[in-house]
Amino acid sequence: MEASPSLASVPILEAMGIRVVELRPGFAAAELPPEPNTNHFGVTYAGSLFSVAEMLGGVLSLATFDLEGELAGFVPLVKESTIGFRRPALGVVRATASLARDEVDRVRREASATGKGEFVLEATLTDARGEVVASTVGTYQLRRF
Repeated sequence: MEASPSLASVPILEAMGIRVVELRPGFAAAELPPEPNTNHFGVTYAGSLFSVAEMLGGVLSLATFDLEGELAGFVPLVKESTIGFRRPALGVVRATASLARDEVDRVRREASATGKGEFVLEATLTDARGEVVASTVGTYQLRRF
């Protein structure tokens, strides 16, 4: 399913040209264009790579959890995130992340029972050549806010 939800709530993501290109319960993919995300030697800036990966936790949560019904009043937050850079990225970078159905169910139960539910999300970033350029591991939390 193709989707392009607005990233207006985080203006820097729009300024970076990030586009959500696929979004469904348990899965999110976004693309980062080369401009304005190129560094001083012509490859994708490391901070931009981190940003496109980190934001997947938020958009995936919005598509996966019922934050206007069952979990109304909850927001997705990032608690911790690390990135491993493998090689310089060239061209459009695609970041993907998924959350298994049993993990979704566990987070939903935990959040309903305690007011917060944590999950770990791994993202893979590939460049225009199809090369894996980076990967992230983030701890996210749905929290009553």
